[in-house]
Amino acid sequence: MKDPYETLGVSKNASQDEIKKAYRKLAKKYHPDNYANNPLADLAAEKFKEINEAYEALTGNGGQEGNQNYSQKSGGSGDFAQIRNLINLNRIDEAEDLLDQIMNRTAEWFFLKGNIFMRRGWYSQGLSFIRQAVNMEPHNAEYRNALNQYMSVGRQYRDVGHNMGGGMSPCDCCQGLICADCCCECMGGDFIRCC
Repeated sequence: MKDPYETLGVSKNASQDEIKKAYRKLAKKYHPDNYANNPLADLAAEKFKEINEAYEALTGNGGQEGNQNYSQKSGGSGDFAQIRNLINLNRIDEAEDLLDQIMNRTAEWFFLKGNIFMRRGWYSQGLSFIRQAVNMEPHNAEYRNALNQYMSVGRQYRDVGHNMGGGMSPCDCCQGLICADCCCECMGGDFIRCC
């Protein structure tokens, strides 16, 4: 790893406040949200990761405050920012590995775990974790908005089934798939290739 002081642009005798200010300035500059749909997104993500690692090295693992293994035990904001970045880059396995190392299960932890599950398509589990985050911090607008959005999407899927001829049972679904398979076979293909 590169020298963390150099990465953050601070001197070796910088105070915790100076380190924190430098970190916040750089994190704001290189945050992935600033580079959405930008050809420099990968470069910015790498720089963002370096900044987070440098900050954790200086404030956590034997840094001036001496909080040993800060990232594994507490789940500092640098960890969560890095996990959010990995989720945004669709590097779900890496994000989950980092998240699972954090022992302090805060509302942020549950929110990120829920988002990981949602990205994997595990709707029920994801919704459960996001609900837990909202229960822990009911006034957090980000958590509540995500919960409402995911619940709205779930309602839309349920409504589609109900609007198709008065409701759709599992048998109706199977019949539809069998019919589609037969139609595809009659046209000289198989269901997988046609759909």
